[in-house]
Amino acid sequence: MTITELTSLPLFGGCLVLLLGRNRAVARALALLLGLCSLGNALWIWHGFNPALPGFQYEVWRTWAPSLGIVYHVGVDGLGVLMLVLSAMVVLMSLAASWNNEKHSRLYLALVLFLEGGLFGTFTALNFVHWFIFWELSLIPAFFLVRLWGGPNRNRASTQFFLYTMVGSIALLLAFLALYLATGTFDFVDLARLAQHGDIAREVAQNIHWGVSGDTTGMILFWAAFLGFAVKTPVVPFHTWLPATYAEAPSETTMLLTGAMSKMGIYGFLRILLPIFPREMQHALTPLLWLAVATIVLPAFAAWVQKDLKRTFAYSSVNHLGYCILGVCVAAKFTGADASLAAEKSAALTGVMLQIFSHALTAAALFWFLTLLERRAASRGIDDFGGLRKVIPVFSGLMGIAIFASLGLPGLNGFPGEFLIFKGAFPLVPWATAISVLGLLMTAVFLLTVIQKVFSGPVNPRWQALPDLTLAERWAFVPVIALMFAIGLYPQIITGMIHGTVMQWIAGVGL
Repeated sequence: MTITELTSLPLFGGCLVLLLGRNRAVARALALLLGLCSLGNALWIWHGFNPALPGFQYEVWRTWAPSLGIVYHVGVDGLGVLMLVLSAMVVLMSLAASWNNEKHSRLYLALVLFLEGGLFGTFTALNFVHWFIFWELSLIPAFFLVRLWGGPNRNRASTQFFLYTMVGSIALLLAFLALYLATGTFDFVDLARLAQHGDIAREVAQNIHWGVSGDTTGMILFWAAFLGFAVKTPVVPFHTWLPATYAEAPSETTMLLTGAMSKMGIYGFLRILLPIFPREMQHALTPLLWLAVATIVLPAFAAWVQKDLKRTFAYSSVNHLGYCILGVCVAAKFTGADASLAAEKSAALTGVMLQIFSHALTAAALFWFLTLLERRAASRGIDDFGGLRKVIPVFSGLMGIAIFASLGLPGLNGFPGEFLIFKGAFPLVPWATAISVLGLLMTAVFLLTVIQKVFSGPVNPRWQALPDLTLAERWAFVPVIALMFAIGLYPQIITGMIHGTVMQWIAGVGL
């Protein structure tokens, strides 16, 4: 299995669903089969990946438009493999959640597969132009998934989502066009190598004449690239598109937005900003840390006052991704080969990648539960429920596990990543870490509030006959819940795969 085949499968699969899936049952079965095949292929690449080898594996380099610096260059390291499995897993969960939704036509299923192809391409491309094509390709099906199947305010939400993301993408494109004019390459590996030796700053100063110093030009390029990833992640205050989009999108689509697409932003921080702009990140460290702290703390307070379960978990998603931004910023603070610093930065970066995977799993599961709850009750207001654990105990128990995983309870998948991020961050930026602990506290407050209002207390008479999970739904959640426990109890499942990549980053780019 090659990366090209992996990326092509969902793209051609989406076309097959459109052509052959005239019967909804056929389209649904075909889409689910393709989702299973994509996950199997991603796991095959995971199985064949050797974390002890340096550099990228499954690498392919083909001439495309050499005069423009465009080549077909793909490959994966530990981060790339992790993102492939994560994407395939979340897409399969979304397709499974759509199984009984009669509103979702073959076009909906095809768009989900096209989105998966965009994710695979984004997480494997190593040339900016090639990468940018897939970065934008993932935006198009996401826009139509919200626009065509969303709630009553879907037009406004989808337009806001598209405009915010497009502005970030334009800034990102302009930054890399300037980098190409300065260095003559779009290749991420070449740019990281130039940055490692300080050559990018020199090339920018020599070849870009904007009437300011080379250092100022470099900072302008950095902030332009940062904007593209900050919107996608999202980072406060560039997050305002997210609550409305998550709330108006079909819950099955929200699973994709929070479980996979938001990780594209964090991936950009790790794959592009950290290796290519390390000096600029150090110079901008204080405002970056304040943005990370704001992204952790403010959405936690916002989630606490929400009355809509989808908006609560939407703000929770921003809060959890803020920990990743904190870990990335911490890793950029110091350069040099100090062994003690390397250990702390290794912990922070390992925690970031664990948090990426764990949040994808947990957030997608939570919105899956909301999908089923909304389908049964036609309601998602926090104050509309009460005492559900007495009426639908299996549903309440399984969703409770996912909520506690999101809270970071030891023994579940949310704990290892957050623990490692804070372990690495506190010795290096104690003030930012101390303030960020307030976000942990508020996360516990609003998640326990959800449990109290939705699952505890007296039973609302409206829900006395609410059906519990069917046998098929219970079996569908078994691997998801099992994985939450597996990662929580044995995080080496992931850390063993990414440790080599983390150490190469620290040694290779001088972090």
